[in-house]
Amino acid sequence: VNKMIETVREGGDNAVKAYTEKFDGKLPEYYEVPRDVINDALTEADQDFVDAMLNAVANITDFHQRQKSQSFINAKDNGCILGQKVRGLNRVGLYVPGGTAAYPSSVLMNAVPAKIAGVKEIIMVTPPLKDGTPNKDILVAAALCGVGRGFMSGGAQAIAALAYGTEEIPKVDKIVGPGNIYVATAKKLLYGVVDIDMVAGPSEILVMADEKANPKFIAADLMSQAEHDKLASAILVTTSESIADRTIEEINRQVQSLSRKEIIESSLENYGAILICNTKDEACDLANRFAPEHLEVLFENPMEYLGRLDNAGSIFLGQYASEPLGDYYAGPNHVLPTSGTARFFSPLSVNSFEKRSSFTYYTEDALREAKDDIVLIAEKEGLTAHANAIKVRF
Repeated sequence: VNKMIETVREGGDNAVKAYTEKFDGKLPEYYEVPRDVINDALTEADQDFVDAMLNAVANITDFHQRQKSQSFINAKDNGCILGQKVRGLNRVGLYVPGGTAAYPSSVLMNAVPAKIAGVKEIIMVTPPLKDGTPNKDILVAAALCGVGRGFMSGGAQAIAALAYGTEEIPKVDKIVGPGNIYVATAKKLLYGVVDIDMVAGPSEILVMADEKANPKFIAADLMSQAEHDKLASAILVTTSESIADRTIEEINRQVQSLSRKEIIESSLENYGAILICNTKDEACDLANRFAPEHLEVLFENPMEYLGRLDNAGSIFLGQYASEPLGDYYAGPNHVLPTSGTARFFSPLSVNSFEKRSSFTYYTEDALREAKDDIVLIAEKEGLTAHANAIKVRF
C-alpha cells in the first residue's frame, strides 16, 4: 500500500487508471461518472427501492440534525471577547465499495451528516463492476444525498488520489467510508495528510439475553453480522443455559436457507462465542469490557440497563430493535468503532464533518491586568520571546 500511495502521488490519474486496469481487469467506461448517468440511474430505479431509501434519508436526517454544533461568543465585562466558530469542512471524499460488497446504505450514512454539517462538496469514489459500469444502486443513493461528483476507482489507489489530488480528482480534507484491508491501510497511512473517519475492522455484534428472550431472534441477529465477513464476530452473553442451547439449535436451522451460509458458519466457528453469566450485572460488565460495535439488550425491561452500558458503538434495546434496523433505517449512524475502540471512539456524526476555530479579543487594560501572570509562566518555561511579546506592549 505504501508503494501504491507513492506511485499515485507521483503519477496522478495515469497511476490510478493503471492500478484500476491491473486489479479490476479493464478500465471502466468513463473515469468520472457523468451527471446524466447518475440522474438516469435515479429515474430508472425501482420506485419501491427509491421510496425505501427516501424514508431512510428522512430518518437519518431527523436524527443527525440534532447533532449540529453551534458557534458561540462570550463577551466579558472587562471588554474581552472569546468564542468559537464552527464550520463544515470544505471537501470530503466518500469511499463506497463496489461489486458484491456494494452498500448504498453507506452512502446515506456518510453523505447525510456531511451535508448537515455544511460540507461544500462530496467527492465519491467507487470501483467499477466487472463490465466497467458503476453500480446503479450506489448512484441512486448518491443522487438522493446530493453527492457532487463520482469517480470510477477503488482500492488504495483511490484513497491516495483523494488525499493528494490528481489532475481530475480533487484533493479532499477528509476521507470517510468502509473498504477492504487495503483501503483501511491506505486511510491509516494517509491520516495526517487528510483526516479520516476511523480505521474500521470486521463487523461485531454482542447480544445480551435473559431467559425471557426469543432464541429465534437471537440466532437471526447473530447471523446478520456473521454474514458480513469470515472475520466478523458474533457473541451471545446470556444468563440462561437453556437460551444458549436453543439459540444454537436455531442457528443450525436458520442458516440452511441463507445465501451466505459458508461465510456465516466460518465466522461463528472462528470468532463466535456463547458466554453464560450468573447475573445481568455480570453480563453488563462483560459488554463494557468487549466494547462491541453493535450491542443488543434482549433483557426484560431493557431500558433499565442503558445507564450501565458505557462502551458500545450503538445500543439496540428490546426484541424489536434488531441490529439491521440500525444498518439501514432508524436514523443513528451505522459507521461505528470496532475492535474494542468504542472505549474511546464515537460513531460517525455531524461533528465528524465540522471543524472549530477559537477566537480571542483583549483590550489593553485587560492584557495589562494579565501580563504579569503570562510573563511569569513563559519565563518558567524558558520561553523568553513569549514573555517579551507581552512585555513589549507595556
